[in-house]
Amino acid sequence: MPVADDIKSMIQNASFIRKMFETGARLKEKFGQENVLDFTLGNPDLEPPKKFQITLRKIVNQKIPLKHGYISNAGLTETRKVVAEKVSCEQHIKISFENIIMTCGAGGGLNVVFKTILNRGDNVIINAPYFVEYGFYINNHGGEISIVNTKSDFNLDIDAIEKKINHKTCAILINSPNNPTGKVYPQTTIKKLCNMLKEKSKKINRAIYLVSDEPYRKIVYDNIKVPSIFEFYSNSIIVTSFSKDLSIPGERLGYIAVHPKADDLRNLIDGMILCNRILGFVNAPVLMQRVIKEIPDACVDIKRYQRRRDLLCSNLKKIGYNFILPEGAFYLFPKAPNGDDIEFVNILREKLVLAVPGTGFGCSGYFRLAYCVPENTIKRAMPILEEVIKKFKK
Repeated sequence: MPVADDIKSMIQNASFIRKMFETGARLKEKFGQENVLDFTLGNPDLEPPKKFQITLRKIVNQKIPLKHGYISNAGLTETRKVVAEKVSCEQHIKISFENIIMTCGAGGGLNVVFKTILNRGDNVIINAPYFVEYGFYINNHGGEISIVNTKSDFNLDIDAIEKKINHKTCAILINSPNNPTGKVYPQTTIKKLCNMLKEKSKKINRAIYLVSDEPYRKIVYDNIKVPSIFEFYSNSIIVTSFSKDLSIPGERLGYIAVHPKADDLRNLIDGMILCNRILGFVNAPVLMQRVIKEIPDACVDIKRYQRRRDLLCSNLKKIGYNFILPEGAFYLFPKAPNGDDIEFVNILREKLVLAVPGTGFGCSGYFRLAYCVPENTIKRAMPILEEVIKKFKK
């Protein structure tokens, strides 16, 4: 038995997103890439901003001692200082560079956080629908997940979260703007959640960490703002990346920001720096850190994603699909018109339109469309989506 039982189980339950992506690759090989309309993967298709490209070329050509050498496990001090200023502005609380740890993307960052805070058997509450890899990240470090359904509008259900908290609860993991729904949790909800966590932490006599996964923070629409969590709760940790707002997911650069008044702050940060090393990351990509230091506020043109959202949503609404308008990210999460998301997605696949079933996000009866695709892909998919829904209406 060369493969561990846990890994065998994980293979069986592997991400629907990746499964559909791999199915798409086979279909593209068979029918031609231009004939497969692929909405499966949140792989941003926009080019990185010109600022990024210019700065990257400049850094590559500069003579810097040990330009590509090992650095501190926490990251370059000058980059951490720039990131700390950025986080301070977003969170309305002054953050020191010592509270920033550069990571290999948000996925790497979440693994570092859970490796640091979880004892075996500890519990992490996550809210469905959720990014399916969360369960794997938590399981990696001996934790167990407890799933709470969101409300019908995909907002957090604070009362339901409170009922799930017990003496084993170590953390609550939230994701806003949310993948797969595009929901941005409003400030009133965040404040209510934080007030509840303060009370429950006292009651169970342990710190309950609020971990906020925020890789889509800059990708928001209609003048919506992503609220600060640091303003309302000291035992909070932000994990994010530059993957989506700079369109550089393959470069694997992100960071962890820890609230300056978190319990046992020094050990918490030292633990994360250690875990960044012993998990095998060692340090986040150093070339990208040198680039980010110079352009912390650069971003792709969010209006292009909003145009795609509006194009997709206006057309789907006309032909009868039921959904909640995304407030951020680049995903739409409509209801499957037949009620069976897996069957519905399989029907679309037969017609070479690829989507991801909501079951993969812990929420059956829905399906996800990633609209980080060319507008022409959206337009070409509409007649097929209309043809399929008409069959169910009959």
